[in-house]
Amino acid sequence: MAPRVVLDTNVLVSALRSNRGASFQLLSEVDSGRFEVCLSVPLVLEYEAVLFRQARTLGLARRDVTDVLDYLCSVAHRQSIFFLWRPQLRDPSDDMVLELAVAAGCRYIVTFNTKDFGTGRPFSLRVVTPREFLQTIGVIK
Repeated sequence: MAPRVVLDTNVLVSALRSNRGASFQLLSEVDSGRFEVCLSVPLVLEYEAVLFRQARTLGLARRDVTDVLDYLCSVAHRQSIFFLWRPQLRDPSDDMVLELAVAAGCRYIVTFNTKDFGTGRPFSLRVVTPREFLQTIGVIK
């Protein structure tokens, strides 16, 4: 079974900023069967708010952002969250990511802010960068 993951918003922003990095490569692997992305309504709304706010800087039209989000929503596992673990982390947005990961039974949170999430304990999660995750699933060495 493919591992479930949550992509922090900073990974999505990075993937749309440049097609040369690990984030873009990770986004390109979505729906490859190597892993399953998990989403919740609050996370999609955060993605949307951040990407719409940064669209011009990223060189994207609003329609481009909508297309990316529609694609993610069409291929991802959609998870409802019926419990809150707050506060566990310093940033409420990070708590939202952690809650989704726990509720969806994810093995990984993929983020550039690994220190903000700590080690993922006591929830048996690994907190990794996009490059580390791609190495873990064998896409890159």
